[in-house]
Formats: sequence, C-alpha cells, structure tokens
Amino acid sequence: MLQPKRTKFRKMQKGRMKGNSGRGHLLSNGTFGIKSLDTEFLTSRQIEAARIAATRYMKREGQLWIKIFPRQAYYKETS
Repeated sequence: MLQPKRTKFRKMQKGRMKGNSGRGHLLSNGTFGIKSLDTEFLTSRQIEAARIAATRYMKREGQLWIKIFPRQAYYKETS
C-alpha cells in the first residue's frame, strides 16, 4: 500500500473538498485513467485495486504510471 516513509506530525488534519477538480484531471501518459466521481479522497486500497485491475487488463504488457498519492494515511472503514 502507498504510505509515506515518514511524516513530520502524527495526526493529519482532514481538510475540506468542494466541487470538481480544476486541474490535474487530464491524462498526461497513456490511454486509461482512474478518476474520483464524487468529492471524496482516494484511499491507498482503492489506488492499489485500480493498479491490479489495470495490470490484469493489460495482461502485464506495457507500462503503468501512478501519479496520485492518497491524501490521508489512514483507511476509513465503512460498515
């Protein structure tokens, strides 16, 4: 999973997200991409699941660029 090697502070502030993204939403490399349709943060598990699905779809041929990082280090469980 994607996690920072070290952080300056233990707790992270949540912050707020409003509206659609204004930049960084166009593909720079490749043909396929993952995009959050709601105003939510992508977790490291979601990024990892998308990476596995993309590599299986490509049958492990070609290259895959992951240029996003999870905003928060913790995983929010839904029950």
